Amino acid sequence: MAEFLQQLINGLAVGSLYGLIAVGYTMVFGIIGMVNFAHGDLFMLSAIIAFICFVILVTLLGLSSVVVALLVVMAIGMVLTSIWNWAIERIAYRPLRGSFRLAPLISAIGVSMALSNFVQVSQGAESKAIPHAVDAALSAKYQIWSEVTSDGRAMDASLSLKAILIFVTTAVLLAIFWYIVSRTSLGRAQRACEQDRKMAALLGVDVDRTISITFIMGAALAAVAGLMFLVLYGSVNFRDGFVPGVKAFTAAVLGGIGSLPGAVLGGMLIGLIEKLWEGSFEGDVAAYRDVAVFSVLAITLIFMPQGLLGRPEVEKV
Repeated sequence: MAEFLQQLINGLAVGSLYGLIAVGYTMVFGIIGMVNFAHGDLFMLSAIIAFICFVILVTLLGLSSVVVALLVVMAIGMVLTSIWNWAIERIAYRPLRGSFRLAPLISAIGVSMALSNFVQVSQGAESKAIPHAVDAALSAKYQIWSEVTSDGRAMDASLSLKAILIFVTTAVLLAIFWYIVSRTSLGRAQRACEQDRKMAALLGVDVDRTISITFIMGAALAAVAGLMFLVLYGSVNFRDGFVPGVKAFTAAVLGGIGSLPGAVLGGMLIGLIEKLWEGSFEGDVAAYRDVAVFSVLAITLIFMPQGLLGRPEVEKV
């Protein structure tokens, strides 16, 4: 039971990160029908920005309050990452919006490669570790279960401060963004653009502005996910954008592309499958966790093509 609870906590923490990234995918796809494959590398770039901010605040300026450092780094990361994504949308995506469907996809792949190589050249290929003071301040663990196995070994399950931070942040941000999309004029404009951009424009909706704001919102969530990734794992590398990005896109599809709660639900399911698979098997079999994840995705889409919380598309004739 202790091992199961520990893997459950670890899976939910990792899944929350996937869910935060997946929301950015599902928001952009819902409005313009494009998969922003650069979103994973934007998440990696935000983690690098968080690392640089931590070094400046904690190491160079000597800031002792980790709470203040986290809030400042989160704010700076959200602003800078949003500016990056706004520029990407204006330069790489908007000019291709009326072209054939593969053009924006090719552009997104090019932007992904550009971001990855930019970070590699500017920051180096080695991993960047979070300052020790920050990692030590967030390393507290709270025991929630303890037992003695039949062979006399003591096993504990603990909830780390890092996991609590991730859970709270994910819940708060999901509530805020759900409210924006569901209850504000911006959200109504986004839903109108999702249904029919031409008709939305005829009714007075500024489509270009709405799409730009959607990219900014997705980037802000990616920035928070990058900060939480750095806090959870303690380091970041220029290669860390691809795999989490692919898994986050998988989470968006699994939960139902276009559904914000579905994106988070899909991310948590993927995180749980990964960690429970690792905890259930050893050796080479445990390394096949990604096979298990994508097998579950394939099975789900065979029987529920719209995903878990997605709405089936209705074609009018």
